[in-house]
Amino acid sequence: MSGRLFVIGTGPGNPDQMTPEAHAAVSKATVFFGYGPYLDRLNLRADQTRQASDNREELDRAGAALRAASEGAIVCVVSGGDPGVFAMAAAVCEAVDDGPDAWRDVDLVILPGITAMLAVAARVGAPLGHDFCAISLSDNLKPWATIEKRLASAAEGGFVIALYNPISKARPWQLGKAFELLREKLPGSTPVIFGRAAGRPDERISVQPLNVADAAMADMATCVIIGSAETKIIEREGKADLIYTPRFSGGAAGD
Repeated sequence: MSGRLFVIGTGPGNPDQMTPEAHAAVSKATVFFGYGPYLDRLNLRADQTRQASDNREELDRAGAALRAASEGAIVCVVSGGDPGVFAMAAAVCEAVDDGPDAWRDVDLVILPGITAMLAVAARVGAPLGHDFCAISLSDNLKPWATIEKRLASAAEGGFVIALYNPISKARPWQLGKAFELLREKLPGSTPVIFGRAAGRPDERISVQPLNVADAAMADMATCVIIGSAETKIIEREGKADLIYTPRFSGGAAGD
């Protein structure tokens, strides 16, 4: 008898940014699978069990969760942010695609959450106010040449770019290389927003122009948002600057 599998996101880490739907799923589930620090954000009952695993074991985690659900358990797979943005929802779907037929019968419920770029953008204004894209700088699952091509195309197309997985101990150079590439495509004054742990007690938000943007400002808990050529900065005396991308582009009339 098949159970149910919820895939949820905890948001950027602030408990207030986890959705009521996700909280309801947590109250229903009996077993939880996820990266340890994400599971730590949940206040589980004594009758609820957790299966923590390393951040690079997504497919194994997805398979274990599907196996438990196919055997009748009410299971919750936990991601940070939104589970569908560079997170566990895709891994679960991949496991279903490649797995046994029984996994296709599992009642799968994927619930949306607040992803890091939305939390960071809200801290500084509205940099995502017009067309934007999200790109992971991790080359663990795709070639670096593909990342470079996508960065160049996004900049040339006028997109604001949100960078996930910008840097790590194993990948210390990619963000700096991305900045070098983008300096050839965008004005040096283009704002670069470094948003670390947005909404959490250790939050750090800083802004630098692209021509001097320092990759050392980021770590794996940072989402980096790079404006387009049309992104603007509003200076405010005694208050933080506002950064926004106008809703109109290329001389078009506003709505």
